[in-house]
Amino acid sequence: MEVLLYIAAIVAAIGFLILCISLAVTLTSLKTTLKSVSETMDGLEGQLQGVTRETTELLMKTNNLAADLQNKSEKLNSVVDAVKGVGESVNGLNSSVRRITSSVVVEAEKNEDKIAQIVQWSNVAMGIFDKWKERKSQGYTSAGYQPVPGQKKLPEPDHQPYH
Repeated sequence: MEVLLYIAAIVAAIGFLILCISLAVTLTSLKTTLKSVSETMDGLEGQLQGVTRETTELLMKTNNLAADLQNKSEKLNSVVDAVKGVGESVNGLNSSVRRITSSVVVEAEKNEDKIAQIVQWSNVAMGIFDKWKERKSQGYTSAGYQPVPGQKKLPEPDHQPYH
């Protein structure tokens, strides 16, 4: 039985040796894998720093662009306000012109009879002036004027102002 005990001890030692060899192979494989993961992480860290730098630059450009847009928007607002003011002025001018035109039309309608009389008297005065020029060019003078026999004399003006 002692032999059996020795055989059991040898089998246990061989089993332990196989276990140790398996453990060594596994640990070596794990070491290689971890080394590869470490190298990958180092590469990722470098790439992440590059992306972070580019993102920071892009954010700065975006902020500058937003500030520029804000500035231009404020300038455009002042232009829009100015155009609005011009539009309001033009509307006011149009209203004034309409009001004046309406009042002129109303006054012209009120004084239509007077205007017609003025036009008639102007035509009469122009006719008299034309006759006078015609007679003057033919050599007639008021001293040499002889009324036609039977012609009535015009009444003398009473020199009262017209109202």
